[in-house]
Amino acid sequence: MKALSLAADALVGQPMFQIIDRARELEDAGRSIVHLEIGEPDFETPQHISAEAVAAIQEGDTHYVSSWGILELRQAVQDATENSRGFRPDLDQVLVTPGANIATYIAIRCLVDPGFEVLIPDPGFPTYRASVVAAGVTGIPYQLSEENGFRISADLIESQITSRTRLIVLNSPSNPTGAVTPPEEIRRVYELAQKYDLYVFSDEIYARMIFDSVAFSSPGSLDQCRERVIISNGFSKAFAMTGWRLGVMIGPAAIMAKMMLFLQTTLSCVPPFVQRAGIAAIKGDQSPVNNMMQVYQRRRDLVVSGVRNCPGLSTPTPGGAFYLFPSIEQTGLSSNEFGRRLLEEAGVAVVPGGHFGPSGEGHVRLSFASSEDLLEEGIHRLRKFCEKL
Repeated sequence: MKALSLAADALVGQPMFQIIDRARELEDAGRSIVHLEIGEPDFETPQHISAEAVAAIQEGDTHYVSSWGILELRQAVQDATENSRGFRPDLDQVLVTPGANIATYIAIRCLVDPGFEVLIPDPGFPTYRASVVAAGVTGIPYQLSEENGFRISADLIESQITSRTRLIVLNSPSNPTGAVTPPEEIRRVYELAQKYDLYVFSDEIYARMIFDSVAFSSPGSLDQCRERVIISNGFSKAFAMTGWRLGVMIGPAAIMAKMMLFLQTTLSCVPPFVQRAGIAAIKGDQSPVNNMMQVYQRRRDLVVSGVRNCPGLSTPTPGGAFYLFPSIEQTGLSSNEFGRRLLEEAGVAVVPGGHFGPSGEGHVRLSFASSEDLLEEGIHRLRKFCEKL
């Protein structure tokens, strides 16, 4: 058999799916497993959203549409952006994508040539590093420190900028830490991009998922996504639509035109009935989303309190998303060993922090997107496991 391409050999994927596979093997063998490893809302998609997609299919809205996305959804995104971020993008700044995950790869491919650099958060969502590798460019991590609450630091980003830097990736609220970076620091990062003539890719998939009185800030509000900021957002998390694979990008018109061609070349278009569901999500009844956020906040408080009662563990309180990123350093175990033993011995699946970058070592990620009953059982097992170490 002939060798594969260098690009294929370089693919790394997302390591948490390996954890899911092992957890399911244990379940198939009769073990009880509490799943805290995946960012999958346990809520069903709100009924009015699903009903719109069903109606669209029944009406025959199942054919090719523009690679940009259907007009009505893009207009709904214009309205939502104006309401949430204070500016109204032009229509040719809005591109509908098959989920938000692929947006990272598309942006890197369209903005960065091999041999140049992308600054990515560490710890950060594994797709950032995987996309950098797949695109054949160089990923340079910038550290998110626990001492700073895992919030983005413009000073640390600037220390990593070189003559080969082309793109800064931001993510607030953060996966895996749930940290929300203050508006003043987002502005400072944007000013660095201006100073060094860089692009900013802002992953805002958790923008609707903010707790307490924490303020969400988008760098797109600073240049209205007309010069250097590209926003990536999606419907998976806040609207419990992970399987629908629907996302949106907003950016400078010329860049969006190239990204549209990338999608057109690889995908053709996002199904129109899925897009109509997106319109219902944005423009329809928001009470299901508000109710989900109230539940997530109760779950967050439950899990934070529970983890802090586990010997050897400590954790900050996340300001957004649905993740906890506790420190396990006092247990003396590596992240991989802690995660492996917790799964095998206690039946609790989490993600070792090292999977999110070198600075994630000494931590694990817990998702509190599961029911309160499961979270309570998971915390009970976690505490018993820590007491035995």
